[in-house]
Amino acid sequence: MIRAHFNLDSDRRITAFQITGHADAGPYGQDIVCAAVSALSISVINGLDKLVQAHPVIESDNDNGGFLKVTGLRSDHDSQLLLTTLLNGLLDIQESYPDNIEVKMLN
Repeated sequence: MIRAHFNLDSDRRITAFQITGHADAGPYGQDIVCAAVSALSISVINGLDKLVQAHPVIESDNDNGGFLKVTGLRSDHDSQLLLTTLLNGLLDIQESYPDNIEVKMLN
C-alpha cells in the first residue's frame, strides 16, 4: 500500500509530505495507482522547482520499497496551490483505490 502523509501547520498549509510503499495494484510497470501517484508527485515537485522557483529538499529511494520525502516547502500562495493540487489528486486516487493508497493529514 502507498502511504502519503502531509504535515500541516496551524493555518492548514502543507509544510512537508512523505510518500512510501507500493500500491500493488498490478504487475510492475503496469500498476496504474503507482503510475498516477508518481506522475502527480513528480509534476508538483517540478512545478515547485521550475515555475515557483521554490527549491524543496527532496529525499528519495525507489529501490527499497518506494520512498519520497519533501521538506523545506514554502507557504506562499503559488507553492500551496501546487501542493494542495497534489493532496487533492491523491485523495481522489484514494477514493477510487482505497485498498492501494492511504492519505493522511497530520497537524
